[in-house]
Amino acid sequence: MTAVQGPLFTDSGGAGDETSTNEQATMLQRVYPLASPKMSRSVWLTNYEPKLIWGNQDHMWPLSPTALKASASPRLERLALSKRNFQTGRKICRPEFSYSCGRASLIWEVSPLAMTAESTERVRVLAHPKKPPPEYKKDRPENEFSCGRVSPIWTVADGAKRCPSRDRSDQLARAKTPHQHYTGNKEVETLVPRPAQLAVATPRVEDLARPKSRPAGLFLDPGHPEQSIWKVNGKARTASATQRLLELSKPKGLADGFVNNREVAWPVSRSARRNQPTERLGQLSIPIIRATMDHVQFDPDAFLVKETAKKARCSQRVEELAQPLLR
Repeated sequence: MTAVQGPLFTDSGGAGDETSTNEQATMLQRVYPLASPKMSRSVWLTNYEPKLIWGNQDHMWPLSPTALKASASPRLERLALSKRNFQTGRKICRPEFSYSCGRASLIWEVSPLAMTAESTERVRVLAHPKKPPPEYKKDRPENEFSCGRVSPIWTVADGAKRCPSRDRSDQLARAKTPHQHYTGNKEVETLVPRPAQLAVATPRVEDLARPKSRPAGLFLDPGHPEQSIWKVNGKARTASATQRLLELSKPKGLADGFVNNREVAWPVSRSARRNQPTERLGQLSIPIIRATMDHVQFDPDAFLVKETAKKARCSQRVEELAQPLLR
């Protein structure tokens, strides 16, 4: 809790005044923290107050019997009155478009006295529309080139209306004819001619229109597996195929030089499995042992000196370069 610091009053007096001012400031610093309300650190599970549930009609805290039996003052009764509703009669639920772009001609009703009253001279002067200047040219209405434009874009003179048209104008005004071989779209409904409706079907058509007779049941009798689904005539079973049918029944041959797809499993011959590899193959079959990723950027053997380097002797030139500079 943050303590609220109050104003400190000081007076330009003597030493006694300064002492009293310091005591007053110390007292105020203590009074303001004590005057701050205590913060409740309890949660709703361990709260010592009644649990509040939103949406019920219970009070936040219990009311005393005296408060329940008390009578409200005239001032409280006047303040408790609800606001007067002025939307009565036809004004109830007035549509929103009454005050928008498409509002009605009368936003509210006009009394009969106002409708029969005579306007003053000043009102008549103000009601006159503003006249445009002589140089003003009226703009063409926007609806002439919009969806609801009028047929004549501008006014046509009477002489132009009575003037006979030329042959060229009649030719240009004639609608374009379709191609001589043009065929229109077929109608969705097929119209059957009257003679076709009155025609009598031939015995052959009636025979073909008769449904195929099947035994009662949902499925056909499968019979034996070696039997055909449909009954085959005995002559068809004993018939011999012609030379042409035998030629057509032969499968298509492969092209010359065709190589079949390689098998997925490559079989290894017995002699190859018994063969002993040479020394060179043994060397090539040894896997490459690479350094780990920990030693890629750091070589632990970088500072190791070889034995040959320890026994080597430097040249005279190296000894000259190794001499320190004398400054």
